[in-house]
Amino acid sequence: MAVTGILGKKIGMTQVFDEKGDVHPITVLQAGPCVITQLKTAARDGYDAAQIGLVEFVKASRMTKAQNGHLKKTEAPPVKVIKEVDVEAAAEGAEETKAGDRVLVDIFTDAKFVDVIGTSKGRGFAGVVKRHKFAGGPKSHGHMFQVQGSIGASSFPSRVFPGQRMPGHFGTDQVTVRNLRIRGIDVDENLLMVEGAVPGPREGYSRRLCAPLSRRPTSSASPRTAAGRACACTKGANR
Repeated sequence: MAVTGILGKKIGMTQVFDEKGDVHPITVLQAGPCVITQLKTAARDGYDAAQIGLVEFVKASRMTKAQNGHLKKTEAPPVKVIKEVDVEAAAEGAEETKAGDRVLVDIFTDAKFVDVIGTSKGRGFAGVVKRHKFAGGPKSHGHMFQVQGSIGASSFPSRVFPGQRMPGHFGTDQVTVRNLRIRGIDVDENLLMVEGAVPGPREGYSRRLCAPLSRRPTSSASPRTAAGRACACTKGANR
C-alpha cells in the first residue's frame, strides 16, 4: 500500500512566471514531513487507511499519556496533528508501507493536480449581508441597511421555516478545493506550490490529497473549468 495524502500548513501566497512570461498566483504549502503512526486494515478495522502525523517541535510533556503510548508503538516523535488518509496499491517492485515510515512531499513528484482540504477563516458572528450576501436595505438617511427584515408571516405559518438564513457564526468550515495545478515542489524544504487560493489563514493546517484520475482534467482548459467546480463547499467561498 502507498499513502496518497500528506499533512501540512499554509505559508502564504506569491506569484511566479512561466516560460511564456505569464504570471500565475500560487500558494506555498509546507507539506510534511509526516510519519505514519498507524495502519488501518480491512481485516482488523473494516477499511484500509493510514494514520499520519505532522512532525513538528512538540514537547512530550504537552502530550497526554494516551498519545505518548500510541506514538511509542511505532517509535514516532511527538506530533501535533493526526489525520487519516487513503491508501492505494503500491507500484510493482515498490516497498510496502509500514507504520513508522516517513511521508514526504515527493509523493507528488509525478502528480499534476492536487486536492486541498482545509478550514476556512473564522469570521466570528456575522450579519446576513456578510454571511449570506444579502443586498441589504436602502442606503439613504433613516434606513437600516444591514437589518435582515421579515423572517416569516405572523398568521400563517406562524413560525420560522427551518434553514432560514439568519445572522450567526461564519467561517471555520471544512472546505475542499479540487484540482489545483502543481507549479513547483521543493523536496529539500518540503514545500509544495499550487496555483490558486487555499482555504484558511497563514500557518493554518490543511490536508492534501492527490486528485483521483477520474476527476483530473484532460483538456487544455482551466482545471477548475474542466472539473466543473473548484470547491465542494459553497460556504467556504469567502476564504
